[in-house]
Amino acid sequence: MKRVKVSNNVIRRLPRYLRKLDDLKESGISRISSFELGQQLGLTPSQIRQDFSCFGEFGQQGYGYNVAALRSEIASILGMDRGYRAILIGVGNIGHALMDNFSFSECGVDLVAAFDVKESLIGADFRGVPIYSSEYLAAFLEHNDIAIAVLAVPKEVAVDVTNLLAENGVEAIWNFTNIELTEPNSPIIVENIHFSDSLLSLSYFVSERMDEKSAKAARSEKQV
Repeated sequence: MKRVKVSNNVIRRLPRYLRKLDDLKESGISRISSFELGQQLGLTPSQIRQDFSCFGEFGQQGYGYNVAALRSEIASILGMDRGYRAILIGVGNIGHALMDNFSFSECGVDLVAAFDVKESLIGADFRGVPIYSSEYLAAFLEHNDIAIAVLAVPKEVAVDVTNLLAENGVEAIWNFTNIELTEPNSPIIVENIHFSDSLLSLSYFVSERMDEKSAKAARSEKQV
């Protein structure tokens, strides 16, 4: 697999390809063309071929793509076979929901520990993940190789925790604190998650459709 600078848009599409290929495998489909894959994902065949060409040549002309092989290639591109270790900081509503409902292992990530300040949580073991005091975080990072931190702490302490993580060699943060932590020269990679963004985007598209319907109805009334 070759590594070149790839646009953010291409990277964002890779998990979509992965999910679709998983669906195809479960349905017993072993081969698919870029045209068929594009139809199912709402993309053009040329877009799909361009995306995959960023990482190598995975298909054969006249044959298409082997579903299992392509799925394996994309999983490798996404780092799912590297066994990245992660920790969760903040076991409140969001943190608890992630531990209870999200399968880190299905993404190739091993959630090895969680941290919180609440005494009632410290010392507990939730689905095999031990919960430690936040006071122990720096010492834990010093003695453990952690690639990813899931941040679900109150926004008031998010920056301080981020600085601590960066100082201790954590490569990336999955940020649920509802504040932007990305800085241009930061040594740490941040994926900011804002639940409201998707809902507001959806609200925009609903508004657009409703406005189009209103305009169409107004034109019909004028014609009458």
